[in-house]
Amino acid sequence: MPKASHLAASLAATAAALIVSPATAAAEPANTLQQMFAEMNQCLAPVRVGAGTDVTIQFMLNRRGGLIGKPRITHAHWVGSDEARLASAASIAHAFDRCLPLSITDALGGAIAGQLIAYRLLGATSE
Repeated sequence: MPKASHLAASLAATAAALIVSPATAAAEPANTLQQMFAEMNQCLAPVRVGAGTDVTIQFMLNRRGGLIGKPRITHAHWVGSDEARLASAASIAHAFDRCLPLSITDALGGAIAGQLIAYRLLGATSE
């Protein structure tokens, strides 16, 4: 095999190996509040709270999407046993640890840094 075609084949193989499918490609950082909350919704989707439970968490982010201080539950209407409430609260805390820092742009980070953000979790109601 001539050197030029060997080099071309090697480059083609390398380029093919570097191509990432859309499903595995890293998502673009959130640039709007809508995109940021969509990212949070996706990340916090596994959190389960009991049917009829309503929890509001307030927190602040720095310009890189990381927490400033600790999130606080500012409103809670828990439905179910004490064990279920404690399990839900632990699930929320674990999810925040796993989800943050958020992937956000410098522009969004500058706009929200130090601002109080509220996030509400509602347990599905049974009908």
